Formats: sequence, structure tokens, C-alpha cells
Amino acid sequence: MKREMRTTDFLDRAVDIYDDVTGVVAHDGSEYTYAEVNDRVNRLAHALEERGVEKGDRVALLAPNTHYFIETLYATNKLGGVFVPMNYRLTAGELEYILNDCAADVVIADYDFAEEVEPIREDVAADHFIGYEAGRIDGEWDDYEDQLSGQPTAEPDRPDIAEDDDASINYTSGTTGDPKGVVRTHRTEHWHALVLNQHMEIRDDDTYLWTLPMFHCNGWGHTYAITGTGGTHVCQRTFDAADTFHRIQEYDVSFLCGAPTVLNNLIQFHEDNDGDVVTTGDRDVRIATAGSAPATATIETVEDEFGWRIIHIYGLTETAPIITTSNSPRRLAERGRDLKVKQGSETLCTDVRVVDEDGNDVPRDGTTIGEIVVNGNQVMDRYLNKPEATEQAFSDRIEGYFHTGDLATIDEDGMVAIQDRRKDIIISGGENISSIEVEDALYDHEDVMKAAVIPVPSEKWGETPKAIVVERPGADLAEDGLIDFVKERLANYKAPTSVDFVDDFPETATGKVQKYELRERYWDDEERRVGQE
Repeated sequence: MKREMRTTDFLDRAVDIYDDVTGVVAHDGSEYTYAEVNDRVNRLAHALEERGVEKGDRVALLAPNTHYFIETLYATNKLGGVFVPMNYRLTAGELEYILNDCAADVVIADYDFAEEVEPIREDVAADHFIGYEAGRIDGEWDDYEDQLSGQPTAEPDRPDIAEDDDASINYTSGTTGDPKGVVRTHRTEHWHALVLNQHMEIRDDDTYLWTLPMFHCNGWGHTYAITGTGGTHVCQRTFDAADTFHRIQEYDVSFLCGAPTVLNNLIQFHEDNDGDVVTTGDRDVRIATAGSAPATATIETVEDEFGWRIIHIYGLTETAPIITTSNSPRRLAERGRDLKVKQGSETLCTDVRVVDEDGNDVPRDGTTIGEIVVNGNQVMDRYLNKPEATEQAFSDRIEGYFHTGDLATIDEDGMVAIQDRRKDIIISGGENISSIEVEDALYDHEDVMKAAVIPVPSEKWGETPKAIVVERPGADLAEDGLIDFVKERLANYKAPTSVDFVDDFPETATGKVQKYELRERYWDDEERRVGQE
């Protein structure tokens, strides 16, 4: 017998088995059992249905880590709609592109971020705009809680949802100016949550603290995995080190996630307070980290001084994301803690390979470099409205495998270690930044003759964008002015944090900038680059 794999299965199970368990603790401390969560989800579903949302329609959300993020996700999917979480750090212009690309029918926005939507309302296809605490938003917005008020708590009529139907669209920065909409089906989301459960060791008595942005691949799948397993979500609107330690103690948190920059911020807060910080409740704490590999010193501080256990994972938005992890007690016992700086071996029912230019597997010697390719049920269905990019992603070196663009080695135990990025992506504080997108913004300046953007080391963020610029003859550009120029066009976190002015670039015979040589100049004294062992 075949049973369709749907994202709604996770909340359904929580209600069936854990209806009286606290499912969600809102940022303000309000607590909702899973039965109450489901009631609110159903009310929102009815409200969206009244606005014409039906199977296949897109509901876009711009919000931090909140209870209504979880509610919006499940309400949308119960109606057969497609959930589109957006990065709340984007500018109005970037949000306008996304909302038009996905043809969103409804936009829901938090009061802290709706100001970026308000100026573009007339330029997007959406007909309905709902604001959380709408009274705090300039403009005409329907209030979120008002929409729930008076709606029935009964289950909405669910359409016939197949596992291959679209469930979500998550936008990621690529190597071109336009972000790509990563389309994931009910099956890919469902399968990924099961894989996540296995490798993150999620149990029904877990209390999970949301420091990781929920919009990132739907919170790395934890919106589904924690719910379906019966754990408790503790919401933190945006990351704050002091508040993180406070909530860990107050709610006896057992699990959280964070990029290495989160770990570094927690360590800095701990050091600023001379180590006089309560780091756990009554239970052991584990933290999953991804992006750039944490330094050995970071691992030692978090594990030895905080008493937490680090789980290092690797993946991309296109892969749901988790496809490898170094969480292998057997290998850790054999090889020691240094193993945790590797991206790890393939997850359950996932085929991860490292291949050369001809698509052949590189030797498992830990030194030969190739590209990571992956085949698995959690891999995306396609890029929205980009058939050529989709075709290339699945057929560049080897047919039927998603090509990550990350260059890595693989050792005899199948442990991969990223060495460089085939695509010019900068990962700053866990956020993907396209160097080409930043370069395009620099080229909008009339006095910029050539521009290259590379990652440079940052103690706080792991790496940040640096612009290297050749001015036009007679120009007199200033670093601060050029950075502000980019910030007017892109989200602030994408802007260069520094600018060097040079006479020319190292280039190939065909005129291509040799970014590798540029990067070497700034990383020469570093222990390793982001993602490296």
C-alpha cells in the first residue's frame, strides 16, 4: 500500500498523539498546546480560503521566528497552497522580484518588516496583505489576529494533495543577479524531515530553541521535524546571545541550531561576562551548525566550557538542506573531535559523490578535489520559472545528480571536506551572498571601471564581502561612499564591508578575473577559509 507523503502529516500526528503537550512557546512567552496550535492553523486556513486561496496558490510570509510563521506554513499547506517564506533582511526591490516571480496571491508580514512591502504593493500581483499587529504598520493592512477571530476551528476542506505537488518555494542567492526560487514538493519536504529526525536525534521530549531563521529552508526542516515528533518549539524573534542563554535556562532547552557566527557571538558574550553565564538547564544541550566549518577552538569552547555537543551538517537550500553530517559517534571515537570540522558523510538514503570534470568519482584519499553532487529524495524538484538553470543543475557533470557547485575532497570513510566554491558565493553569518550580484551593483556606479567581490575573513561573520575596484581615470571614489551606494541597491548584509582600490586585476588570457589569486592575498595568514578543514 502506498501512502502519499504530505507536509500536513506532521501537524496531524502532533494533534493525534500530543494534543495536550505544549507545542509552541511564542516569543512573548504565550504557550500553545498542539491542539491550540491546530485550532489557530485552521482559523487561518479558513481566513485564507475566504480570500480565495486554493490549491496551488502562493502565500508569501515575511516574518522572524514566531508562532505565526508555523501557523502560516501549515494553514497554507492544508489548503494545498504553496508556502513562500522570505528573507526579512531583503530590500523592497528584492522582495518585489520574489513576489512577482512566484506570483504570490497573499502577503503576510510582521510589523517590523512590512515597511519593505508597503512601497511595492502596487507593483506586485498580490491582492491581499495581512499584517501581524497591523496597527503598528503604516498603510492599510488587515490585522492577523482579527482574521483568525470568529473563524471556525474545524478542519478546512482539504483538496486532494499528491506528494509531488508543490509545497514550498524558498529563494536562494545564486551566481546571477536574480535569486532562484527553489521548488520543493510535499515529498521532498516530508522525506527531508525524516532524515533530519534521524541525524539530529530529535525526540518527543526535546525543547527546540529557534535561533536559526525559520525562513532558511523552512528552518532547515525543523518546522516539520520538531512538530511531527511532538517536541516543543520555543520562538526567539531574532538571535540575541543574552536572550538565548536566558531561554535555554528558562525553558530547559535541549536542542538549537546556528551558523558558526552564532557560536562566535555566544562565545563572545560568555567571555564578556567572564564565563559567569548559565549555559544549560537541567538537560544536556546539542547544537547543529552549518555553513562555514567551526574552528577547532570554537568547538572546544562550546563543548568544554558550555557543555554542549556540536553536530556539524552540510547542505544547500536546493537539498532541503541536510545531505551530510559529521555526527558519527563511531568515527568520532576513532578519529577524534577534529572530525567535526569536516562537512561529514552522506545522510540516510542519500547518495553524495565527489566527481571530477568528467563526472568520475575522485579517489577517496582526502586530497583530490572534485565537485559535490547529490541524489536523494530530499533534493528540490526544480528552480521556479528557470528550466535551463534546472537542466544544468541536474546534468552538468553527471546526469541525474544535483550539482552543488562546492569543491571538496572525500576520504576513505566518505567524509567530505569543502575546499572552495565553484560558484562565487560568499557565506556571511550563514547568509548566502552572490558576489556577481554585488559586482553588478558596483558597476552601476559611473566611476567604477572594474569590480571584483571576494570573501575576506571576519571574526564576527566568518567571512564578509570585500570589493576590489579599478576606478575610471580621473575619478576620486571613497570607500564609505561606494559601500553606501551598494546599500541603496541591495540588502545591507550584501554590501561590501571594505573596499580596496587597485590599478588592475590579475586576469586570464580571455580577460576573466582570477579571483583565486585575489582571495589568496587576503586569506594567506588564516588557519583556513570558510568551509575548509
